[in-house]
Amino acid sequence: MESYRITFQPSGRSITIKSTETILEAALRHGLSLPYGCRNGSCGTCKGKIIQGAVDYGAYNEEALSTQEKEQQLALFCCAKPLSDLEIEYQEMEAIKGIKIRTMPCRVHKLEHVASDIMIIYLKLPTNERLQFLPGQYIDILMKNGQRRSFSLANAPEDDEFLQLHTRNYAGGVFSEYAFSHMKEKDILRFEGPLGSFFLRDTPKDDTPIIFLAGGTGFAPAKSMLEHIFNTENTLFKHNKIKLYWGARTADGLYLNDLARKWEQEHANFSYTPVLSEPKSTDLWQGKTGLVHQSVMNDIETLQEYQVYACGAPAMVKAAFDSFTNQRNMLKENFFSDAFIPSKPATT
Repeated sequence: MESYRITFQPSGRSITIKSTETILEAALRHGLSLPYGCRNGSCGTCKGKIIQGAVDYGAYNEEALSTQEKEQQLALFCCAKPLSDLEIEYQEMEAIKGIKIRTMPCRVHKLEHVASDIMIIYLKLPTNERLQFLPGQYIDILMKNGQRRSFSLANAPEDDEFLQLHTRNYAGGVFSEYAFSHMKEKDILRFEGPLGSFFLRDTPKDDTPIIFLAGGTGFAPAKSMLEHIFNTENTLFKHNKIKLYWGARTADGLYLNDLARKWEQEHANFSYTPVLSEPKSTDLWQGKTGLVHQSVMNDIETLQEYQVYACGAPAMVKAAFDSFTNQRNMLKENFFSDAFIPSKPATT
């Protein structure tokens, strides 16, 4: 099997890469901490510059990498494979350098149906085992057919008796069909993790306001981050105003609405705004309606001083980024995101 060398700048570190693996796969294999999210060319988090050398760009979503960006020697490292030795530019992420990616077994401890099409899965690790992760990161469930299904961890790192996953019953979804139809308590699963570079950052200033923007089950990583803040008694964020905007189609989709309301009552620096895009008449909804990112736009004239953590469907994340940066003066480097992409059956 042919192999090449990649040199990373500005560190100057050099590693080997197989011709059959992506730049990201090789980097993770060698313990490098590159920023990444979806690992399938949809979110654009892993985008970086090819200083020298040639790559096969692979299959990717054109919204994540434009023709103009390719002309500027940018590539998605989760898709790009080497055609020669490479020199690339990237900034290693210090926060995740010491966190080991592991493959572990776990047992299904509890299945909690919290809405008509949403379930919370509680996973128990083997005795004396714990998973070190940052709030916002995810794991990959390893399915018996070789496919993977990514889930954000919804529990805070310090509340780790059970790993908590939030899953929606998507039509044709590979894992959701199994979870909602066949999964039982005490079933044994295998997973790899923690993964991803979507996690809680330090704020530029002590009083930087923070917005968590969640769509549907994108509430899961927001919950992990917020509970970590609350569990540490706001030690690092006591001067920050924190806002959660949670969007769903109907009231049923705000499946932990009471929990968010409880946070609002308990923490003076936290506020919660639920938004429904298509409320049912039976919802008797009197709150905000429309797109969740538009509610932020309606409430706040400028986001120049804000940090935003956005998680949900790719269209929601993209709309929020474009609107916030173009119309509300948001600094691009203060927008952190993770796009949720439903799994589909493998094609043959």
